[in-house]
Amino acid sequence: MTDDSRELGVELGSLHETLENVSFPVSQDALLDDHGDTELEMGEETATLEGLLEPINVDEYHSAEEVEQAVIAMVGDEAIGRKNYSDRTPYAPGEERQKENPSGEDLDGEADSF
Repeated sequence: MTDDSRELGVELGSLHETLENVSFPVSQDALLDDHGDTELEMGEETATLEGLLEPINVDEYHSAEEVEQAVIAMVGDEAIGRKNYSDRTPYAPGEERQKENPSGEDLDGEADSF
């Protein structure tokens, strides 16, 4: 999939294609009956359209964009990727962040200075 189909950590490529074939407005029940098994990638995890949208219990969607925004609203931390990552700012003095390292090793809480 291309970067153009990724939004806020969720790969929407297959969803874009799926929604092109849907006539809007569409009820949530009809959308999930026909396309609920569509899988979306979120980092290393996947989720189905039904698994994300069923808890919302919306009567009707009026556009593909409305469905996509509902999906984005319902994804959890698994779509974030690397937590607390910023390529713009170093840790602020006294700031507490989740200790995470790509290697899986515990960090001692010290930040690199720039």
